[in-house]
Amino acid sequence: MKESNINGQPYDGIQREIVDGLVSVIMPSWNTAKFIGKSIQSVLKQTYENLELVIVDDCSTDNTDEIVKSFSDPRIRYYKNKKNSGAAVSRNRAIREAKGEWIAFLDSDDLWKPEKLERQIVFMKQNGYVFSYHEYTKIDEEDNPLGIYVSGPEVVDRHRMYNYGYPGCLTFMYSVKAFGLIQIKDIKKNNDYAILLKLCKKADCYLLKENLAEYRIRKKSISHDKLRKKLRSHYDLFHVCDGKPAPVAFWYACWNMFYGIKKKQKYETKI
Repeated sequence: MKESNINGQPYDGIQREIVDGLVSVIMPSWNTAKFIGKSIQSVLKQTYENLELVIVDDCSTDNTDEIVKSFSDPRIRYYKNKKNSGAAVSRNRAIREAKGEWIAFLDSDDLWKPEKLERQIVFMKQNGYVFSYHEYTKIDEEDNPLGIYVSGPEVVDRHRMYNYGYPGCLTFMYSVKAFGLIQIKDIKKNNDYAILLKLCKKADCYLLKENLAEYRIRKKSISHDKLRKKLRSHYDLFHVCDGKPAPVAFWYACWNMFYGIKKKQKYETKI
């Protein structure tokens, strides 16, 4: 694995400053004024305080800007795209701006439990892991629990990751020193899964068996598409982002959707 250097030595051809012990929380935003305040609060309330929250707004047309700027915490770093570019571009920019030894992700409508970062970092350091994820529950647009508990395999190796993107975006964390700068191609959907596919080629992902987050189900969520559109988005993931030949990408897309059904049957529990 390529390692970075806290003194700003280059890796992957890019000069970057890495601050030891700092967690960079990556948060793309677009028209989530209704939710982003609570998402930000869930980061700022972390028991692990050595963090920075890197928000990249993708030209929101609601009052997202006003809400973000109402927070005076110096750990928040706020950027705005010059034009609407999509979540992949926003995530890439936030990761490039990040200075942390660790990278974690939280979408601007999801929530973390206060001990999320502390528990996950302890888990990784005690076991020597550079890539991990944890369990979570689901809530609706009004913060009401939906009674669904989501877990996953104890170890997600490369083979399993290609079957399905088990680690939810709000759950996984990785070491910048182990993986270097991660950037993905511009696809509109599954861009968090594209990050996972890059990470799994260098290290396995380990499950922390604790509920440390809440994933919000929204009626108009981009992740709730019809079957044909889902198949297309999965095809783009494997063909455009991962460089698989068209027939292989189509096979992976179909296989991935099949494992999505199996994942719900095996790892989603009603509580």
